[in-house]
Amino acid sequence: MKTSVIGFPRVGKDRELKFASEKYFAGEISAQELEQTAKELRSYGWKKQKDNGIGFIPSGDFSFYDNMLDTTILLGATPKRYRDLGLSALDTYFAMARGYQGNAGDVKALAMKKWFNTNYHYMVPELEDITLKADTSTLISAYKEAKSQGIQTVPAVIGPYTFLKLARYVGNKTRPDFAKEAANAYIQVIKDVTAAGATWISIAEPALVLDMSDDDLDFFNSLYRSILALKGSLKVNIQTYFGDIRDSYKLVASLGFDGIGLDFIEGRKTLELLEANGFPKNTILFAGIVNGKYIWKSDYQKKRDLIEQIKKHVNADNIVISTSCSLLHVPYTTASETKLSQDILKHFAFAEEKLVELNELSQITEGNNAALDENKALFATERVQKNKSVQEKLAALKDSDFTRLPAFAEREEIQKKTFNLPLLPTTTIGSFPQTKEVRATRSSFKKGKITKDEYVSFMRNKIAECIKLQEEIGLDVLVHGEFERNDMVEYFGDHLDGYVFTEKAWVQSYGTRCVKPPIVWGDVSRREAITVEWSKYAQSCTKQFVKGMLTGPVTILNWSFPREDISLKEQTNQIALAIREEVLDLEANGIHIIQIDEAALREKLPLRKQDWHSEYLDWAIPAFRLVHSGVKPETQIHTHMCYSEFNDIIRDIDDMDADVITFEASRSDLKILDALQEAKFRTEVGPGVYDIHSPRVPSVQEIKDALGKMLKKVELKKLWVNPDCGLKTRGDTETKASLINLVTAAKDIRSTL
Repeated sequence: MKTSVIGFPRVGKDRELKFASEKYFAGEISAQELEQTAKELRSYGWKKQKDNGIGFIPSGDFSFYDNMLDTTILLGATPKRYRDLGLSALDTYFAMARGYQGNAGDVKALAMKKWFNTNYHYMVPELEDITLKADTSTLISAYKEAKSQGIQTVPAVIGPYTFLKLARYVGNKTRPDFAKEAANAYIQVIKDVTAAGATWISIAEPALVLDMSDDDLDFFNSLYRSILALKGSLKVNIQTYFGDIRDSYKLVASLGFDGIGLDFIEGRKTLELLEANGFPKNTILFAGIVNGKYIWKSDYQKKRDLIEQIKKHVNADNIVISTSCSLLHVPYTTASETKLSQDILKHFAFAEEKLVELNELSQITEGNNAALDENKALFATERVQKNKSVQEKLAALKDSDFTRLPAFAEREEIQKKTFNLPLLPTTTIGSFPQTKEVRATRSSFKKGKITKDEYVSFMRNKIAECIKLQEEIGLDVLVHGEFERNDMVEYFGDHLDGYVFTEKAWVQSYGTRCVKPPIVWGDVSRREAITVEWSKYAQSCTKQFVKGMLTGPVTILNWSFPREDISLKEQTNQIALAIREEVLDLEANGIHIIQIDEAALREKLPLRKQDWHSEYLDWAIPAFRLVHSGVKPETQIHTHMCYSEFNDIIRDIDDMDADVITFEASRSDLKILDALQEAKFRTEVGPGVYDIHSPRVPSVQEIKDALGKMLKKVELKKLWVNPDCGLKTRGDTETKASLINLVTAAKDIRSTL
């Protein structure tokens, strides 16, 4: 059987794209030098796929920042405020991604949201009253670049249905108004890639795995009947991933696509759809059976059995073995890991290893069972030894362990008297800029180049400086800055038993931001106190309240690579028990405000609403309550959430029973305010007043305007003032200027109350 890959990682094994991009932003390299790095990364990926016998290799999956942003460019949908800057095409592109503040003007970045149920973030298209028109220059250039290296690729693009489904409409035109011109634009794309010599095009429509209304189905139908009617000789594959297409399967099967890509990993009903409805003849099934999101090696026997099930409904000659989604969501290769033992590494398959898996599975279908026999030996024994203590703690949990007393309203009054904060209290989300000096000191300590005393002394000095800066700025509730932390999940995992860690298993989160998710290897428990000493020291530096900063259990799990042998619920509750111990230790050591971040709460929310509670929220929300249910009434619990759509689960978020919740809001134009008002949100809130993922400094008036909008929807006594997210990735100068403006804006508004 032939093999296919939906997409390949693009940031580089050593994050070459990240570092080259940041040098370009700093003016240290030219656009040509940045493009040279990109060419090398594209070439690397294509060659790896070719060497592993991949039959359908994508081009067009590379991006300098984000593929949805690339699609905005492909369709000529750049908003006017960015065009008016008069910058080069590349700098206009980055202005949309990062915002711009300079001689040419001052504009915010486009909104950024999570890509379906992943930790990858996409730039939300913003459609004004424009006419969509295809510009295929970048797509064709990538195809020809691969061809010049002797590699035939499949140009890959995000489809019109998904693009228009996820876009924001800011003019008078709505989605139906763009249907004809979107179809025409993709017809032009097809003509151009055909002229370039391509024989296939892959059009990704992941939005088909979402709930679809009749209007959605009609809209999809109208788009593709127009597109396919004029596709000519080019073969068109419609590629789906992250779930099954139960609402649209019959329609998709009837439209005459040459290929249909289906997810057999997260698509729980995909096989059922084949069994119930069959599969169109003379159509290629791109069967997503190798998990593109997780790092565990495939069980070849199970994969072979699945292929046999598929063959009952699809002719074997028409099956292509594929990844379930883009390999963007996993690291490059286990070959980069020099510290983990082979006994551990042999269980993992990163992107390059998944190429090998595709190749070996293809051989197995042809009767070559050498790889199958070796794989069987790997799965012959249990990998994990249960931790008896953890299992006993889980078994002993009672309903009361998930309920905090007294009720919120009583706690709120107690806390108002305890803290005596002003109206519109100001704070930050947690982290402060991590300079090269900070990162170098952490690295030196990790490598044994400096002593523990030297490391602690340096970090204490940074904490003291951070506290002093916040006092000078005039913030009301302070943080210690998190200088000791490399990552908000990896740092905690490093102090928990049950985790293993990699050296270079970087995964792109957004733009130049990469994360290195820890791996849940076994039962999880807290080995030692994690944050207590740093928080105690920070509190000793000031008479103001300093927040203890923790990461919540759902986010720790969602931003880790989880186990596949037990449920997500069980893993989350194990982590929750560990973080609960840390919360109680902080409280016992005089920390009266504790923030337990759940930035990734929505990430594993099922994509279909009917599954939200039974498969996720019914255990994810209680897991958070388990963490804080044991604290005293006068201890204030905060949490933070960012870069996801929370409006439709806002009542569930209120049920987390935190005392204060801060939200990302500025990039989405404070859309969450309407949801808070409609839900009669009980918890105190801090919608972000400015975007920290952009280097621009918000003005005092800009922040005052944002607060004015908030006060129309949020009760004054419940509103906090804070940035969107942590300040780790920002510079010292812009951070100080932004926070001064934040405090000034809050004080200005207080003076008018």
